[in-house]
Amino acid sequence: MLEFLRNKRIMIVVAHPDDELLGLGATLHKLINEYNVKTHVVILGEGITSRSPKRDVKTWEKELKIHRENINKAQSSIGYHSSSIYDFPDNRFDSIALLDIIKVIESEKEKFLPDVIFTHHGGDVNIDHQRTFEAVVTSCRPMVEENVKTIITFETPSGTEWRSPTDPRHFLPNIFVSVSENDLDAKIKGMESYEYERREYPHPRSPRALKIQAERWGVSVGVDFAEAFCLIRSIN
Repeated sequence: MLEFLRNKRIMIVVAHPDDELLGLGATLHKLINEYNVKTHVVILGEGITSRSPKRDVKTWEKELKIHRENINKAQSSIGYHSSSIYDFPDNRFDSIALLDIIKVIESEKEKFLPDVIFTHHGGDVNIDHQRTFEAVVTSCRPMVEENVKTIITFETPSGTEWRSPTDPRHFLPNIFVSVSENDLDAKIKGMESYEYERREYPHPRSPRALKIQAERWGVSVGVDFAEAFCLIRSIN
């Protein structure tokens, strides 16, 4: 699968700062260092403002500035090439028109011209993740002139696995990428750059939990460490 991605232009579309690390940080690190890919990360939402009863950007102005600075630290850990950052309201993507999100993604596609897009699993418990997935799929309609031939989704710890056990929209991966301990360390280091997102074990975003998750997927496919993905569409 990774050989298929060699030399490709890959756009990663996420809802919040840190999702790009949680979803595919180790795989991204491997692709950049071993497969000559060109990468662009699109972060749609501001993050953290939902931690107040009402959205008040001014109240969180200092924290949001730090949050954006943390993106640069995370980027240096992974090495992805560029990013675009937007300010859709945190955990309130359902309060704005889906078309507004679609237009942003379409604009980013026109500028970067990706072959492949990685984004959130559509069944995540987080509404912003759901809407991001819907916007990506809508903006990449499989028409003759569409450049994006492959869409792949990832899980987001503390968003994917918290779906109700009886819900049919569970993450069912069909692609597993073997990653090295160095790749995993880069992911964890990048995640630790996010001052307002890192957590202590047993939270799913803690360093120990992220390593356990990589070991869990690795054990399921016979390798030491792995990240899991779901292929939504690939046109060859």
